[in-house]
Amino acid sequence: MTVKHLFLGLVITLYFISSLEAQQIVAFKGLKRTQESYLLQFIHSNLSNSPKDSLLQADVQRLKNIAGIGNAFYRKDTTDRGVQIFFEIEEVKTLLPIFNFGGIEGNVWFQVGFSDINWQGKGQFLSAAYQNNDRRHSGNVYYKIPRINGTNWGFTASLNKWSSREPLFFPEGTVNYDYDNDGIGLSIIRHFNLNQNLEVGGTYFIENYTKSEFQFLENTPGPLGLRQPKWLTKILYTENYLNYHSFYLSGLTWQALLQEVYNTLDKTWFHSFQLQAKYYARFGEKGNLAARLRLGIATNNNTPFAPFVADSHTNIRGIGNRIDRGTAQAVLNAEYRHRVYENKKWGAQIVAFSDTGTWRNPGGQLKDLLDKEQFRQFVGGGFRIIYKKIYGAVLRVDYGIDIFNKDQRGAVIGFGQYF
Repeated sequence: MTVKHLFLGLVITLYFISSLEAQQIVAFKGLKRTQESYLLQFIHSNLSNSPKDSLLQADVQRLKNIAGIGNAFYRKDTTDRGVQIFFEIEEVKTLLPIFNFGGIEGNVWFQVGFSDINWQGKGQFLSAAYQNNDRRHSGNVYYKIPRINGTNWGFTASLNKWSSREPLFFPEGTVNYDYDNDGIGLSIIRHFNLNQNLEVGGTYFIENYTKSEFQFLENTPGPLGLRQPKWLTKILYTENYLNYHSFYLSGLTWQALLQEVYNTLDKTWFHSFQLQAKYYARFGEKGNLAARLRLGIATNNNTPFAPFVADSHTNIRGIGNRIDRGTAQAVLNAEYRHRVYENKKWGAQIVAFSDTGTWRNPGGQLKDLLDKEQFRQFVGGGFRIIYKKIYGAVLRVDYGIDIFNKDQRGAVIGFGQYF
């Protein structure tokens, strides 16, 4: 190799180094737990030497959408070495004790444990909790790594024990069963971009039904007990275009869930498909409209063990605890949240809502969804108390009334927004 070649190589190397130095530098300020390497996955501005303000604003919104980031701002400086971007981050607490409670007439429940939706400062989710529901004991452990070492792949693992008292509906009347579900699950996540992902997984679980000592009928129909080991496989596709502005939301998210359950005892298959969409819109500085649509359909077995339930906890506020079951459902929830108070730490909202739902009876037809006897609509109001320094810290109190039957009504207390 000649001196000429060495000199040419040196020039090329120096030019390459100088071009790297001229690239903009992205830095974060205010971080306490969150890792810079994790946040850089959501930043696009470092791909350009002269980023536009619109691109930086988009980066700021992506940062605000991350669980654990309460707020974010940017500052852009131009130096002799290029453009330097500073993102000012305001973190909120995510490693929290769990103390949830709720109640409707005849069933007050509570839950204790801990959760962290930003475990190790990398957006991982770890939780463990004990729950007492219907005076029965439940618990779960859940771990999720959404992106392994910054790749597009992730996984979840879970261990669950759920125990409750479930009313099953026979022609002779309602029969209470003590229900237990013990399972272990694992799934793999594939991200296509920041807004779209696919999750594929499986769960092995054992269901146990035992007739409860608390009954409404003297001579109860149905088996004394039932034990069913099962395998569940699922495919979950999600698109999320939600934007977070403190406790306000805007945008759309939807997901489709396909589940296949194989009963190892009688060698039968059970199928279900659910589609859920949520939409949020801002109205001025104080208003937030929220809507959720749930559609579901499953194998139409004529059995009291139908998968979809009407319940104050999940779909219709005020309706009660497990008042009906079906093999298809259509539920629309809508609420308007209006801010009445806010400072740096606290917020308060008043809420007006309408919850509407209908079900197909087990063994029935899809036209049952249009049967007025199956139709439920509850309207009502409530309030929210929000602590802004903790992620998802919302105390919720709602009261709902059936517009077709004023005797059907109830209060629902919980932790977190209803949806």
